[in-house]
Amino acid sequence: MSEVSLLFQAIGLGLVVILPLANPLTTVALLLGLSGNMTAQERNQQSLMASVYVFIIMMVAYYAGQLVMNTFGISIPGLRIAGGLIVTFIGFRMLFPQPHVEEKVLMENKTEEMKRQDSPNIAFVPLAMPSTAGPGTIAMIISSASTIREGSDFPHWVILVAPVLIFFLVSLILWLTLRSAGGIMRLVGKSGIEAISRLMGFLLVCMGVQFVINGVTEIISHFPPAA
Repeated sequence: MSEVSLLFQAIGLGLVVILPLANPLTTVALLLGLSGNMTAQERNQQSLMASVYVFIIMMVAYYAGQLVMNTFGISIPGLRIAGGLIVTFIGFRMLFPQPHVEEKVLMENKTEEMKRQDSPNIAFVPLAMPSTAGPGTIAMIISSASTIREGSDFPHWVILVAPVLIFFLVSLILWLTLRSAGGIMRLVGKSGIEAISRLMGFLLVCMGVQFVINGVTEIISHFPPAA
């Protein structure tokens, strides 16, 4: 097998491992729930920035993740629990949103400058992290990096190039799926967006609690059994 074929094989393996964890479709649903009052331009900007952030997070996790976690004394279970708490908090906010008085009138009348100032920045939290590059994705990247450094059947140049291409493709797929959110919003309408927001809020609370349970379970599993 040629080295170029090995590169495509490594990229394919990486996408198979990371995409189910990143789950861009979940991030699209989250964007639909959080961007109901954004203009199409603002939504597209948030989508692009979220994709860039995901690429940067994955690169940092692969090349410096273990170093950062060792430096600050962070464990994988701690990462899972922290991510779970963040996801749970965001889910509660979506499930029980604060009422907005005359929201539609204010949205129609505010200037472009006010739109840029008032619109929330959701690109990094929660779209990029923990929705796409969440605790599971980061933990998988860090553990994969450690395994590859210990030894791999792929050539050295493939190991250097493949991660960058994998993370770029994941970010590109995320950007393309997020850009489709505008068409979905026009299709389902405002009431549909509110229903999706409530549903995603409930699912995020469940996901966050499960993250915490997984982290606690992993901590308990490291304790020695009682004599």
